[in-house]
Amino acid sequence: MSASGVVRVWDDDEGWGVIDSALTPGGCWTHFSSVLVGGFASLTAGQDVEFEFEAAKQDGFRYAAVAAWPADQDPVPRTEIEDSTALRSTLTLTFDEPGTSDPG
Repeated sequence: MSASGVVRVWDDDEGWGVIDSALTPGGCWTHFSSVLVGGFASLTAGQDVEFEFEAAKQDGFRYAAVAAWPADQDPVPRTEIEDSTALRSTLTLTFDEPGTSDPG
């Protein structure tokens, strides 16, 4: 379901906040991964937003956002966000064959 709302609180360090809207009594829990902006995924307390939400049980909230973006901006398509290296990293582990390591 879609709605307009206002960010009640946002914590960049923890990566989540709450959006208030008439359609989400008690607030809508919002994770940074649902914020559709370019660059650092963040919102600001008092900011007008558009968002999509679903019924959920998250940290005492009955609603959780599946997408949220500033009301004065178009949402950044998720494919553009997923193509960004800012949101992912890689790690490659290689192991020596048994008996071939240098005890050195």
